[in-house]
Amino acid sequence: MRWDVFAWGAAALLLFAAEALAPGAFMLWLGFAAVVVFVGVLLVPGISLLAQVAAFVLLSFVSIFVYRTWFTRADRVSDQPMLNRRAAQLVDRVVPLESAIVNGRGRVQIADALWDVSGPDLPVGTPVRVVGADGMTLRVVPTA
Repeated sequence: MRWDVFAWGAAALLLFAAEALAPGAFMLWLGFAAVVVFVGVLLVPGISLLAQVAAFVLLSFVSIFVYRTWFTRADRVSDQPMLNRRAAQLVDRVVPLESAIVNGRGRVQIADALWDVSGPDLPVGTPVRVVGADGMTLRVVPTA
């Protein structure tokens, strides 16, 4: 067996194994490029090493371009759009103040977490509605 055929076959297998160990769909496309070079070297003996490497680099760029163009979508719609937006999930909740709002700052307890709140000055125990969030500080207004 020729060394170049063996080397490209081994490179393709190693790239596929690396993709299996650390998935991210990047090594997969490099593996596809190595497979194409492997088949080319297998079918057309005598291709220079420089041409083989150049073909691998070119095919790698092409395969990654194809992946990024056709298989990744910027307009993915999530079935849980608020998943990593914890403060935004609390909008419209009504909770009592845990500590009074003084100079625009206070605290509420929601489930087992204490949240900083901003809003008009209000005494402890006043029910407030969460109307928004600024980072991890909830904006509240008194309920009517």
